[in-house]
Amino acid sequence: MYTKTILIVDDEPKARQGMKNTLEAWADKRWQIIAAADGEEAIELVKQYKIHILITDIRMPQITGLKLLQEIKRQSLSPVAIVISAYSEFEYAQEALRLGVVNYLLKPVSKKKLIEAVEAAVTIETKQTRAEMMEKVVDEKLLKLNLKETTTKEPVLEAIHYIDQHLKEELSLKGVAEHVHLNSSYLSVLFKEQMKVTFSEYITRRRIQYAKELLISTKHPVADIAEECGYKTAKYFIKIFRELEGVTPSMYRRTNSVTVF
Repeated sequence: MYTKTILIVDDEPKARQGMKNTLEAWADKRWQIIAAADGEEAIELVKQYKIHILITDIRMPQITGLKLLQEIKRQSLSPVAIVISAYSEFEYAQEALRLGVVNYLLKPVSKKKLIEAVEAAVTIETKQTRAEMMEKVVDEKLLKLNLKETTTKEPVLEAIHYIDQHLKEELSLKGVAEHVHLNSSYLSVLFKEQMKVTFSEYITRRRIQYAKELLISTKHPVADIAEECGYKTAKYFIKIFRELEGVTPSMYRRTNSVTVF
């Protein structure tokens, strides 16, 4: 099953089909490769599919490649774009770069050059997707804590690192205190003083943040995610998740899913 889509736009049938054949062989069913004969058809496809990588000719009748890029940008869409043209005029490349194009190739494009450009675009797209995912899962309270982390002192910093690495396991104040060689009461006071949240709230927020990452980047069942995040029952996990996020894990997944390779 395809998870991501590459759109090829070229008004020359031979060039369009050649690129499509090359990329289908390269993709090996990991990517869906679709094609449009002109800018107008491309705009319709953009409405139907989430386009992750766009490859477009610049010189096309009516809607040029640059106009297509402008329209896509106007719709607040951001596929990684590669421009292909038989023309090497500097102003085209300049405008394409201004519109966020990551590569500018001159026709005729060899299979090797095309695949190299697409592989570079895949790397960029993956980074963008990961950044998008992190924006979705970030816990504002934890973000503020991370900003304070440089002022957090040992052994609280050591306790945080231990918690983050053992979210799936049963975590207790006594157990973590023993790991950092402190009395549990003293660690509790120290933790609240330096982190501005209680020990238990920090664990809960980190577990839910990790759960959000798994929900939007995997297809694992909610029960499996609950276990992976340290919850013994899916019912309790769903209750805590809803209290923090205002929606159930399933609803969160439906409205936020992204695909990360």
